[in-house]
Amino acid sequence: MSSKIEVQRICQHCGNEFTARTTVTQYCSDTCAKRAYKARVRSGKVETRNKETRKIKNQPIEELKAKEFLTVRDVATLLNSSLRTVYRLIEKGNIKAVNIAQRKTLVKRSNIDTLFEQHQIIEPQPKQMQFDISDCYTTEHVRDKYGISESGLRGLIIKHNIPKIKKGWFAYVPKTAIDKLLS
Repeated sequence: MSSKIEVQRICQHCGNEFTARTTVTQYCSDTCAKRAYKARVRSGKVETRNKETRKIKNQPIEELKAKEFLTVRDVATLLNSSLRTVYRLIEKGNIKAVNIAQRKTLVKRSNIDTLFEQHQIIEPQPKQMQFDISDCYTTEHVRDKYGISESGLRGLIIKHNIPKIKKGWFAYVPKTAIDKLLS
């Protein structure tokens, strides 16, 4: 059955315009059709290889999730942290571990799960009270008035949680807090 249909189409492979004889034609020539087929096959092979690679990369973590007892190295891998961090967590008591031999420390998998249940979500700290700059000293003024060094003043501000306001080149501290502290 012959057709006299002539439809203007754009080739799906090379992007050139051509006249198609059917409504389902996608390529301008047999060469473009073969090249498009090879590209589809190639991309399919690449995708299967990428899936295999992802599976191989995730396999150690899946194996660790299945274990009941983990070594310190396994815990570090699972938590995506360093060995030293895991040892620090064990020393603080955040993770319960058992020292089986001189060089063999084991952690129960359920202890790691409870690690995340123990810690609460850290909420942002409320903003400190805002002071008017006219009620504040500059840090240089405080040093001159009370004869204190820069590092000493910084240490006192940190130790006593005195709010510090930075405006431009200057740092301001409230007069009331400084006078109360250094008088």
